[in-house]
Amino acid sequence: MHRLSRRSVSAALRAPATHYRNAAVALISSSTPVPDSAVGSDNNTRWYSAITGGKCDTARYSNQLNLKSGLFLGSRYESTAAASDSANQPPPPAEKYEYQAEVSRLMDLIVNSLYSNKEVFLRELISNASDALDKLRYLSVTEPQLLKDAVDLNIRIQTDKDNGRITIIDSGIGMTRQELVDCLGTIAQSGTAKFLKAVKESKDAGTDNNLIGQFGVGFYSAFLVSDKVVVSTKSPKSDKQYVWEGEANASSYTIREETDPGSLIPRGTRLTLYLKRDDKGFAHPERIQKLVKNYSQFVSFPIYTWQEKGITKEVEVDEDPVEAKEDGQDENTEKKKKTKKVVERFWDWELANETQPIWLRNPKEVTTEEYNDFYKKTFNEYSDPLASSHFTTEGEVEFRSVLYVPAVAPMGKDDIINPKTKNIRLYVKRVFISDDFDGELFPRYLSFVKGVVDSNDLPLNVSREILQESRIVRIMRKRLVRKAFDMILGISMSENRGDYETFWENFGKHLKLGCIEDRENHKRLAPLLRFFSSQSEEEMISLDEYVENMKPEQKDIYYIAADSVTSARNAPFLERLLEKDLEVLYLVDPIDEVAIQNLKSYKEKNFVDISKEDLDLGDKNEEKEKVVKEEFGQTCDWIKKRLGEKVASVQISNRLSSSPCVLVSGKFGWSANMERLMKAQTVGDTSTLEFMKGRKVFEINPEHPIIRDLNAAYRSNPDDEDALRAIDLLHDAALVSSGYTPDNPAQLGGKIYEMMGMALSGKWSTPEVQHSGLQPPRTETLEAEVVEPVQAGGQK
Repeated sequence: MHRLSRRSVSAALRAPATHYRNAAVALISSSTPVPDSAVGSDNNTRWYSAITGGKCDTARYSNQLNLKSGLFLGSRYESTAAASDSANQPPPPAEKYEYQAEVSRLMDLIVNSLYSNKEVFLRELISNASDALDKLRYLSVTEPQLLKDAVDLNIRIQTDKDNGRITIIDSGIGMTRQELVDCLGTIAQSGTAKFLKAVKESKDAGTDNNLIGQFGVGFYSAFLVSDKVVVSTKSPKSDKQYVWEGEANASSYTIREETDPGSLIPRGTRLTLYLKRDDKGFAHPERIQKLVKNYSQFVSFPIYTWQEKGITKEVEVDEDPVEAKEDGQDENTEKKKKTKKVVERFWDWELANETQPIWLRNPKEVTTEEYNDFYKKTFNEYSDPLASSHFTTEGEVEFRSVLYVPAVAPMGKDDIINPKTKNIRLYVKRVFISDDFDGELFPRYLSFVKGVVDSNDLPLNVSREILQESRIVRIMRKRLVRKAFDMILGISMSENRGDYETFWENFGKHLKLGCIEDRENHKRLAPLLRFFSSQSEEEMISLDEYVENMKPEQKDIYYIAADSVTSARNAPFLERLLEKDLEVLYLVDPIDEVAIQNLKSYKEKNFVDISKEDLDLGDKNEEKEKVVKEEFGQTCDWIKKRLGEKVASVQISNRLSSSPCVLVSGKFGWSANMERLMKAQTVGDTSTLEFMKGRKVFEINPEHPIIRDLNAAYRSNPDDEDALRAIDLLHDAALVSSGYTPDNPAQLGGKIYEMMGMALSGKWSTPEVQHSGLQPPRTETLEAEVVEPVQAGGQK
């Protein structure tokens, strides 16, 4: 083993790091392994190194060198040096990879996952054809030679139901060979989107464009119904016509030059779909005509479909000679030729999109008849609408719309609680997208409004079937709702009052539902409401009319809820209000009370239910109330003690004039009408029912003779059974007259019969009664009538 002096070690430690590193490596490489016996012979921890040579005291040298225990000196300095070298070296370069996709699987996802309805394939393909025609029209402005081959810009659809084929032909811009590869061979690359980008970058580009496509997957919707698709296309920029051919679930396609002279086209694209076995029903001409009218009726180019037509003609019929002889016709007489009507069948092109998008026109140029005709054709209605609204919204959100208020409600199809209707048709660049909405554009209480909405930049998903939730949609919804309210307000202010009566009869419940669900529009909803009142039982009035008729000292709007106008009119709660000539609204529709409670107030006038406690009519006389309370206060306590938990308290009433008593509900509890409605609910909560109906206040009329008699009974004999039974009967009678349902109707009937017996006992059975006419048929009854006065005389 080599030995180094202590001076050599000190010199090595004082040397620079680079010099030391070289020296240390040399020394380590020359070190000699030490036998295990040399290490294990000493109990103290020792280490050996080529630097020090032999044994070293670990603790001693660790303290001197400031080293951690268990580290070799050479190893420690070698690590520091290696880290220094790695810091100076550049990091290894990152490798870049392209995403890979299994084309057949990706095509399967696009075709079968994006679209929920197969019939949209025709919408997508017609939209592509429309884009091709729009591109040609735009480019022909600067390049007129593009239109030299064919002038007419149209789309033609021909079907072959026997072979299950659909052919779509357009005279648009067509495609070159390279464009076929780029547009049809590259999935999710939109030629329309690329064209729009070029248009925007062009200095002389117009701001108005009608191009529809944006996602680059519409063409592949053809595979929803097709096993094979053949695209034959001719671009005016190319002298050759090319054919693209692809099959469903295939990962490749072919492009070839068209060599068949019979298949050549002057310009444009011919798309041939070879339908699947299960989808050959789409090849029927009637089916194609229906789909075009539904989805592409308002495309700006004419769409022709190949339809079978018939002409009725009269043709001569050869007469049988035998029949002629039987008819007695002479051969010399002139024969009268017989004819019959036959229908001659032939095939011809028929225009499928005759109806023009009325919303794109200036509202000042459209007549009422045109609006009504458009409404009837679009929504299959037979009667004119009550009102229409044609408007254009610009700014942050741009869209055009025509809205209608129907004259009659649908018969059983659309329930008020169903937000999904087919009443709003959404178009994007005149192409129908959907009419199946769940409250995105209109709240459900305005679901009766019909109309069309057309926008160029709505947030749609790739399939263009679902309207995504976004800030734009919320702004659009707010503006549509505002226009709908303006339209309804216009009907209410019409000179023909019958128009709004018709509207209210059909859609009044919808607006009341809006009071419950849409707090933001309470100010728009409230003026449209109509109710019967104590001063107008035959004709409904508005809240504005009620406020105009209010007394100067009246602070609140009074109402009472009942099941009919008759019940409301005869309710005991109205007695004092009618005497003071205060108008009371009659809420006779089940939804009325909840709607009014959600409104809370109108024009700073609070709604007050006159069937609840603490009714303030503005005529308090504290001195009179104090005198009455002193006189009847103990009587109220006596009645409360008798009724127990049936009532929360007994109070002196300020709303009664002719009735002896009434039961009013607590301030925050259900009224009698609401309690009746909640009991009728199929899935009602019984625990809530018991809690909300628990508090009732028994109010007495101190001026009524019955109450005065009970007051005298309390002062003379508070334990009299007849007086106590009278209290029970009084409570039960008030229960019924106030609109509540007694818990035990049979018991109530027994009490009434008992009181009737007491009142009528002996009234018509005195001895002086002289019977005229025949004797009573049963002698037993006669004997009873004779005996009773004798017994009464005996008691005297």
